[in-house]
Parts: sequence; C-alpha cells; structure tokens
Amino acid sequence: MSYTKRIMNSRVWMYLCGYAIALLMVAPLLWMFISAFKQPGSTVTVLSKLFSPPFTLDSFIKVLKPDGTAMMWRWTLNSVIVGVVQTGITVLFSSWAAFAVSRIAFKGKTIIFVLILIGMMVPVESIVVPLFDMVTDMGWSNSYNALIWPGMMLPLAFLILKQFIDQLPNELLEAARIDGAGAFLIWWKMIWPLSRSSMAAVSIFIFIQSWNNLLWPLLVAQETSMMTLPVGIPTFQSIFATDLAVPMASNVLASVPALLVFLLFQRHIIKGISMTGIK
Repeated sequence: MSYTKRIMNSRVWMYLCGYAIALLMVAPLLWMFISAFKQPGSTVTVLSKLFSPPFTLDSFIKVLKPDGTAMMWRWTLNSVIVGVVQTGITVLFSSWAAFAVSRIAFKGKTIIFVLILIGMMVPVESIVVPLFDMVTDMGWSNSYNALIWPGMMLPLAFLILKQFIDQLPNELLEAARIDGAGAFLIWWKMIWPLSRSSMAAVSIFIFIQSWNNLLWPLLVAQETSMMTLPVGIPTFQSIFATDLAVPMASNVLASVPALLVFLLFQRHIIKGISMTGIK
C-alpha cells in the first residue's frame, strides 16, 4: 500500500471516529428534542415508538400555560436576569483586575495574582457553607442579591483577560501615558476595544455557567418565585414522574437560550482564546 493510500485510509478512520463520537454526544439531545414533541403520556423510552407519529406541541403548551403547575416564565426571567447581570459585572471586574495586575506596578501584585490562581483550585462546594452563612446574615435569602453577587468572581475570566493584556505591546501603552492618559482612560480607550474578542469569549463562558448553575440557587432560593430554571425544572418534573414528554419539553425550552448563545457567538470563543496578541 502506497503512502498516499495509507494517509487516505487514516483520514477516513479519523473522520469515522469523529462522527461516531459526535453522534454519541448528540444522541441524548436528539432524544430529548423528539420526546418533547410527543403527546403527553406517550411512551418515549422505546426507540420504535419514539420516532413514530403523532407529533404535537401539546407538551410545550402545557409547560408554558400559566396555570400554577409550572412557573416557566418566572424561572426563565430569573435565569435571564441572573445570567445577564452576573456576566456583565464579572467581565467588568475581571477586566479591571487583569489590567491592574498586568500593567500597573504596585506592591503585593504577585501575591494577589497567586491568590487568584489558588481560587481556581478551590472547589465551589468547599466554600458553599460560609457563603450561605454570609448571605443569611445579610438577609439576602430568596433575593437576586443572593443569586448574583456570590458568583461574580471567576478566576478563569481574570486569567484569560490577563493573558491577552500581557501580549499587548508596551510601546502602545507608553504612548498613551506620554499623551497624559491615566489608568482608567487607557483601559477605556485601548484595553477595552482591543480585548473585545476575549471579553466576548469570557462572557459566553460566564453566561452558560450561570445559566446551568444548580447548587447555589438551590440553596438560596427556597421560594418557588425566586427559582431559576435548573432548580425549578426538577421540581416541575416530580409532578410528571410517569409522563416524560412534558418534562422533556421544559428541558428543551431551558436549553434553547444557552444553545443559541453558543451557536451565535462560537466564533468569538475561538477567536478570543486563540488570540495571543495584535497585528
């Protein structure tokens, strides 16, 4: 067998393996999506019955109907508010911190950088108890303050933005300082525009993490009206324990925003992570 044929065969097997892995990843989502369009009470665990008609929107209507059974609209609103506000504040603070540690000389900068890196190694579960005690003592239980503020700091966002700012030419920033620009003006006029791709990638990571967060909202949002989608949907699913079509419809509705955000802005993820400097 010639070298060219061996290369072709290896590529064919590589593509086949890639498609097989992709199919395994997509299969659960496909099952969830098709089950959501089945009639309420129908069997969705048998493959032959899963793909057979009829298909209907009754499960979605039942989920979205404001009859008190499920508060999908309220839970979606809570998830959107928490995700958007948390993303905006986290990106802003992470950008400021990354710029300060990267480009401003002050005592203790190395210590602060090391402490932030250590924060990446600490599991969230290990700090849940003290955070919960703090939120309770401040009277923030069952409020947006409890859902938003404790999750604002993300060491990974700081690290990505700092890595980008480190690659910016010193001459560019020195020219701005010679012209009389202060730290905030340099960040606003130069760092912010140049790091938009990195900030977009970080924003997507933060939003999806906030959207899928279960542990913390489960602890601080005991009232049904303050639940987010990851907390409210399991509560809703317990009502339809024998009917999988209706819970699947709620899962589809909860997954659509995160999937749309990823699909629409995936190029920013690739560009923001791969970019190591400016032309």
